[in-house]
Amino acid sequence: MAPSLGNLALWMSLLFSGLQIYNSRKKNNIGLISLSVVGLLISSFLSFFILIYLHIISDFSVLNVFQNSHTTKPLFYKITAVWGNHEGSMLLWILVLTIFNYFIFKFYDKKNYIFISKTLEIQAFITLGFIVFTIFTSNPFERIIPNQNDGLGFNPILQDPALAIHPPLLYIGYVGFSAAFSVSVATLSLGSTNFPWHYYMKPFVLAAWTFLSIGIALGSLWAYYELGWGGWWFWDPVENASFMPWLLGTALLHSLIIVEKKQSLKSWVLLLSILTFLLSVIGTFLVRSGILTSVHTFALDPSRGIYILAFTALLGGYSLILFGSKSKLFSNNSYFKFFTKEGAILVNNILMIIVCTTVFLGTIYPLLIEALTNDKISVGEPYFNST
Repeated sequence: MAPSLGNLALWMSLLFSGLQIYNSRKKNNIGLISLSVVGLLISSFLSFFILIYLHIISDFSVLNVFQNSHTTKPLFYKITAVWGNHEGSMLLWILVLTIFNYFIFKFYDKKNYIFISKTLEIQAFITLGFIVFTIFTSNPFERIIPNQNDGLGFNPILQDPALAIHPPLLYIGYVGFSAAFSVSVATLSLGSTNFPWHYYMKPFVLAAWTFLSIGIALGSLWAYYELGWGGWWFWDPVENASFMPWLLGTALLHSLIIVEKKQSLKSWVLLLSILTFLLSVIGTFLVRSGILTSVHTFALDPSRGIYILAFTALLGGYSLILFGSKSKLFSNNSYFKFFTKEGAILVNNILMIIVCTTVFLGTIYPLLIEALTNDKISVGEPYFNST
């Protein structure tokens, strides 16, 4: 009964996200938008907590519980096993998306109705894409026949307090940048040059950067005492997947200060908010496509990777084309001196971009070589130390 209810709640999330896209395009429709936003939040909460309940009671008729839990595991690790695997972590990703979606909705007033509606439309589209991915390729409520007496257990390496709270913190960081992405795309779509869009973007960027920083720190702590530092591990591709959005997120956070105080670098901030979230989704692709070898990659199914890659290409293609066509509207003649706080921030931004590009090339280059020549190479400590 509970697995069916969880699956139903997941399908209801799909319905409400579609309704939010539809309602956000209608004028003077706050009541229906509110219904879809709250419905999406409640249904995603319900599906996630039902999965937690199934792990707590050790319902081994569910494949996800059978593969990641065991009757002898402590309650703490039964719960954390929910997001210690691919399917459960995607459900957590959707839940955090809907929470940020709700906070975007809370900004509604008569002055910003059109802008927030457009932002909610973009956010709902992102949510819809991940719900479709979860339902059709990674459903955490899939049953196993016949029913098993016990489970396979949770990976011992992942049974650690630091790592238990590491993924939720990372996801809040990743998904928080989705809200900044939605604000950016809505701003570009509407050409809102005189609208204080940065006011709505800043709290999401600040929250995302803070949680991502804490998540990376806890992950590093776990890696240090569980696996030991080494050249290979320190530059592990999965660690790089969270490090790259953090670099651009740091540049974005500082650039927002210049937009607030000097009304300059607006187009730069819009571009950074797009690229930061795209790197978050690319990180998801790297972790879940099976093309990388790491102790904490989630999935080995290339079909899942193809979907995420296609979805990333869709988001990136649309947003970057939109930026290319509308960015001139946000250029201005407000300059500042080089030897000032603003000038220092700009230099810092350039350094962050260079470091991020270097890490990105080091992470992606072996994959490109293997795809083009079928030769396998590794890029590790020597490359990163020299560059």
